[in-house]
Parts: sequence; structure tokens; C-alpha cells
Amino acid sequence: MKSGNIGTFLKKYTMVIVLVVVTLFFTWKTGGRMLLPQNVNNLISQNAYVFILATGMLLCILTGGNIDLSVGSVVCFVGAIGATCMVNKGMNIFVTILIMLATGLAIGIWQGFWIAYRRIPPFIVTLAGMLMFRGLSNIVLDGFTIAPMPDNYLALFNQYIIDFFHGDGLNITCLLFGIIVAAIFVIVTFRGRAAKVKKGYAVTPVRNDIIKCVVISAVVILFTWKLAMYKGIPNILLWVVVIVLIYGYLTSKTTVGRHLYAIGGNEKAAQLSGINTNKVYFIAYANMGLLAAVAAMVVIARLNSANPTAGDGYEMDAIGSCFIGGASAYGGSGTIQGVIIGATLMGVINLGMSIMGVDANWQKVVKGAVLLAAVIFDVESKKRAK
Repeated sequence: MKSGNIGTFLKKYTMVIVLVVVTLFFTWKTGGRMLLPQNVNNLISQNAYVFILATGMLLCILTGGNIDLSVGSVVCFVGAIGATCMVNKGMNIFVTILIMLATGLAIGIWQGFWIAYRRIPPFIVTLAGMLMFRGLSNIVLDGFTIAPMPDNYLALFNQYIIDFFHGDGLNITCLLFGIIVAAIFVIVTFRGRAAKVKKGYAVTPVRNDIIKCVVISAVVILFTWKLAMYKGIPNILLWVVVIVLIYGYLTSKTTVGRHLYAIGGNEKAAQLSGINTNKVYFIAYANMGLLAAVAAMVVIARLNSANPTAGDGYEMDAIGSCFIGGASAYGGSGTIQGVIIGATLMGVINLGMSIMGVDANWQKVVKGAVLLAAVIFDVESKKRAK
């Protein structure tokens, strides 16, 4: 591989390399405990809400580096409503889920209206939302914790996919799932490459795609193998995968996705080209409210309760995951894949330091330093590009 190609490859996959290095570091420092099957499973369950919120946050950031500070409070508020309906009112879980989703969407529409159509700065609108919905959460809960959640509700998120092959000590269904996913990734990668070649588009050297496929396939199979040694595929992983696939398609293959990037690149130029920028802003923030509701469903299932402090700091986790995953602080740049890598990196750092017994305050220091480094890297890269 030529030096230029190596530089391009390293720049493109910087965060993937960092994630691998950090994982290996914590594996070494924890004597291998980092990659114990149960800890790999915990990495998913403890960070599922981050994956979901960060996916929605990316759409807001793409519009010009804008953020939503209210998502943690919205998670708490929607969770409080859901718990009240299911536990205190005895309502059907599926009716409750619809109420939670409708509540989150309504909040997103409310904030999106002021941001998109009245042009109130997103920082102010969502800061107000952060305060309002945290207060409303305490009003709904009356300062108390509501628990436990119904068993059939918990099963939707906390149970595992059964092993159809009944493996002894190894979930064969889970392992086969990983192999199939790896195979699909390889096929899609090379079919996409062939399509580009056929249309005469420039493509990266084939060795780059081979290396990418080998590395990602190995990671996927290793990941599912670790899960297979514990209980298999957790239901929550399927929720996250579905959301990631939907939004990965939305941002890369749809008109709305292209408009998000166009507005982040140059809003005035986007307006002159006929893009309804108000509508795009509105969609981004309405969608954020909807995904905050999904995250609330996940959180109250994991905690088996709704409490007044739920969601505290979640907005920082989501924003940090986006910037660490390569989203530009100026908007117009970033991918769902990058966000997932950023969220995973945050999760690995949290889990690794927790296993090592690092003080919670030092964990915040490290996370803040990683976030600052990621943004500095983005800003300096753009300066050099100019």
C-alpha cells in the first residue's frame, strides 16, 4: 500500500483504530476481564440509550452543529408517564408504548416549531426544554420512584433471543447470526464497489476494501461469539440494530438525508437551491423527540423503574458520541456508523474504568478530555484543508 493510500486509510478509519487500541488497552489493564462475555453484554445493555439518542442527535448536528440539550429530561419525563400508565393506572403495555411515543413526538414537534419556523436558537429552546421537562418529571412522579415495571414489558427489552439449535454452553443461533451479518457486509461492500466501477466512479484500492471487510467481519464474529458464550443476542440489541439501519439508510439514501448535509454545509446555498430549510430543521428536532421516547422505553426497562433523576447527563453522552464519532462541530459532516463507533468508544471507556475501579469523577475528566480532543481534531483538520 502506497504512503498516500495509507494516509487516506488511516484518516478514514481513525476512530475505528482508536476504538481497537482503547479496547486492547483496557483488556490488558483489567487482566482480560474487559472482554468477558458478561461484560460484553453489559456494554450493550448499559449503552443502548446512548446509541439511540446519538443517532437522533446526529441529525440535529448535521444542520449546522446544533444540539438538543433537552433529551435527558425528555427521557425522564416520557419514562415517568409510561411508568405511571403501566404501574399506577394498570394500562396495557402496547397502549402505553404508543402514548410514550406520541408524547416524545409531541415534544419534538413543539421544540421543532420554535426552532424551525420561529427561528429561536436551538440552544435556547432545548435548554428551556431541559428545565421544563425535568420539572414536569418531578411533578408526574411527585418526587418518588415508580417500580417495578410489568414482566411482559420488561421481556420486550431485557430478554434474549432463544437458541433454536440448543447449543450446550454456546448459543449457536447467536454465532450464526454474526457469521451471516459478516457475510452480508462483505457482499454489500463488493456489490457497491462493482456498481461504482460500472458507472465509472472513482473507487479506493481493492486492498482497502479487503482489509476493511476482514477487520469488520472479524470484529462482528468475535462480538457475537462473546455474546454466544453468555446468553446470546439480547432483545435490546435488535432494537438498536433496527434503529441504526433505518437512520443509516435515511441519512445516506434519501432526499431528507441529503438536505440535512446540504444545510449543514451552507444553509443559504441550500435555500437558493430550493430546499425547504425550515422543514428540514423541523424534521430533525421532531425526530429527536421521538427517539428520546424510544430511549425512555429502554431506560425504564433496564432500571425496572422510573425515578426523578433518570436521564441525568444523557444529552452529554449523545452529543459526545456524535463528535467523537466524527460529526463536525460545524455541521454537514458525520455518519451513523461513526456515531455508533463513538458511542461504543464512550461505552468501552466507561466500562473499562469501572472495572478498574477508577473514581467516577476521574471518569468524567477522561470523557471530557476525549470529547475535547475529538473536536480539536475536527477543527484543526478543517483548518489544514483550507
